[in-house]
Amino acid sequence: MNANDLQVVRLPAELCQSAERRFGSRFGSLEQFLIFVLQELLGDEAAEMDHAEQRIIEERLRDLGYI
Repeated sequence: MNANDLQVVRLPAELCQSAERRFGSRFGSLEQFLIFVLQELLGDEAAEMDHAEQRIIEERLRDLGYI
């Protein structure tokens, strides 16, 4: 992925800081964390999840302020 393939997304600063504190050590950066989350949600495995599992993930992302 090069710089021309990127898109700018605006998020609340406090939300970003909280996510970086919580997940930064596992993912290295907020961008890497968001890429992981989106890939997981869009991947084949996500399509195979039953409705209850998908609801749990969406609730967690909503609690984090991502949706």
